[in-house]
Amino acid sequence: MNSTQASEPAVHAHEPEVTVELSECSAQDAHTVFSALRASFACDRRPNEVPHEAHATRPTVWNATFDVCEPGSAGKLGAVAEPARLTGHVIANIQGGYHAVDRLRDTLAAVFAVEVVGKVSGDQETENQLRLTTK
Repeated sequence: MNSTQASEPAVHAHEPEVTVELSECSAQDAHTVFSALRASFACDRRPNEVPHEAHATRPTVWNATFDVCEPGSAGKLGAVAEPARLTGHVIANIQGGYHAVDRLRDTLAAVFAVEVVGKVSGDQETENQLRLTTK
């Protein structure tokens, strides 16, 4: 009789990271959205990192990854920023585990008017396309 059990790597039921891609917006609006999310969740971008246009005539897509299980710059996990003003609409593609995407989308909805314009779901992850505007 063998009393030792095989060691298996830990599997997280809820992956905490969400990839956020912003498009169809100005660099200023991308910064506004990322700043609101950064207040709530840890981010792979530095707080002083400001989006800028990569090319004057080509569309730019800005991206960042947020960890919905780590507190952001406000120091409290899920702290919600005040509603913020956008100069136009922003298209946000958010991708990650179901729980993480729901949490990030709810945080965006506290700051902006959010319209879900598309959704693709898989076994482990989901992707939502959102249209953000000023509330």
